[in-house]
Amino acid sequence: MTASVTILAIESSCDDTAAAVLRDGVVLSNVVANQLVHEKYGGVVPELASRAHQKNIVPVVDMALKQAQVRLEELNAVAFTCSPGLIGSLLVGTGFAKALALSLNVPLIAVNHMEAHVMAHFIAQPSPQFPFMCLTVSGGHTLIQILHADGHMENIGQTLDDAAGEAFDKCAKLLGLPYPGGPLIDKYAQNGNPNAFAFPVSSVSGFDFSFSGLKTSFLNFLKSRMADNSDFISNHLADICASIQHTIIQQLIIKFEQAATKYGVTHLGIAGGVSANSGLRAAVAQLGVRHGWNTYVPAFEYCTDNAAMIAMAAWHKYRKNEFSDLTITPSAK
Repeated sequence: MTASVTILAIESSCDDTAAAVLRDGVVLSNVVANQLVHEKYGGVVPELASRAHQKNIVPVVDMALKQAQVRLEELNAVAFTCSPGLIGSLLVGTGFAKALALSLNVPLIAVNHMEAHVMAHFIAQPSPQFPFMCLTVSGGHTLIQILHADGHMENIGQTLDDAAGEAFDKCAKLLGLPYPGGPLIDKYAQNGNPNAFAFPVSSVSGFDFSFSGLKTSFLNFLKSRMADNSDFISNHLADICASIQHTIIQQLIIKFEQAATKYGVTHLGIAGGVSANSGLRAAVAQLGVRHGWNTYVPAFEYCTDNAAMIAMAAWHKYRKNEFSDLTITPSAK
């Protein structure tokens, strides 16, 4: 009988300190410590983020082990996010993981954060079949990837400038909404008309994305309307939110649909923090119904940054003996 494999995973790519314990592909715990300090600055401050990680990482790991009822001596490997992310934040998780793996004399597993978002789909059942196409959308990244049966992950489209999540947050800031503004746009959009106002959809060729032009257009739109009516935003907030959300989602869905059609992929999913957006989740579900495709959306707790997805990616690496040595260094890109 094959011995069980227990992995501790650490995620510290941005401003959330997370740890999870996985045993034989089953997540036993998933703990996340958020950093509220960034709210008053309207965005993540890298130096403050790395300091908070240093403060949070020990209690977060301790809580993850306790919830999983696992002792350090039972661990067979330690996994961590190696890239991409804020370099100061990554260094904290990397240093901790290296030290722990060395002290326990167990393998070290480096995980790519974006690949882990895709692997979040395999935490719960039913899981996708291969080839599996995933649209990963977050504050820092927007890309389309195909995961093949052999584990190879193929990138076929990405943003050429800003990420969709950043577009949500920047538009929210222009509306005077607090950070993070993306979820608030989603909230107000529930009661608005998505066709109330029209915004341009990027015409970038292929399966790449561009959102910088949309942000500029949105800014000019608000300036023009506010010049005529200083109360324009407060009087039309729901419709504005619904319209800008609809435009961003349409850009994502159009490319996603074109890519799936070209490559003949029938198992599709979304991942990343923006996959928690109710409009995007509904649009992907409708895409599946329209074409008879199988669509997958992770549970909310696995959409935003978390260590369970790092653990799942590490589990697949462990079974292929894809380990790292102590010379490995994190990368922001």
